[in-house]
Amino acid sequence: MAGLNAVNSFGDSLMQFLGNTYPNELRGDYPCDFRVVSSNELNEETDFGTAVTFYLYRLIVDQHQRNTFRAGELRAKRPPLALDLHFMISIWADSPAAEHAIAAWAMRQMYQYPIMDGSSLTLEGQWQSGEIVHVIPAEISNEDLMRIWDAITPGYRLSMSYIARSVRIDLDEQGSDLPVVAKRLGFTEKEVADG
Repeated sequence: MAGLNAVNSFGDSLMQFLGNTYPNELRGDYPCDFRVVSSNELNEETDFGTAVTFYLYRLIVDQHQRNTFRAGELRAKRPPLALDLHFMISIWADSPAAEHAIAAWAMRQMYQYPIMDGSSLTLEGQWQSGEIVHVIPAEISNEDLMRIWDAITPGYRLSMSYIARSVRIDLDEQGSDLPVVAKRLGFTEKEVADG
């Protein structure tokens, strides 16, 4: 389980992983920048040059892990918040050869290394030892993909969608629960006076 910065930390971790493993053969032919971008950055007319951008377009509760405890955790407290991070990875290039080569390489890397662990996650996220995040391709329809691109300023770029599952965020420490307030009530029959 990680801290509140885990969402941002994961995006940075994915960016650093791909940036650090970008092969020299491609680096020589297609120098490339790797960036995590916000909605605001995509709504501006920005020239990214040759780049791979990581855009978090959806953040939802993981339906499969939302009530799951880690092994050895106390059941007395609530399980952590488990999130799925939906990223759109886009290729920005001036030539089809660069666009296709970079996209194929990025997809191959995420296929070969679908698990990110403590060795590849940045410290900013306050990840615990043994914590892992799975990166899997997301099924997104062409219509949904085009709706995302229609909502932002630049024209369509070659894009792939991936889900980072499951980023688990610690809850605030609650301390001990408040004591239960109980009161026993008794009743008796009351005599009715004639009169």
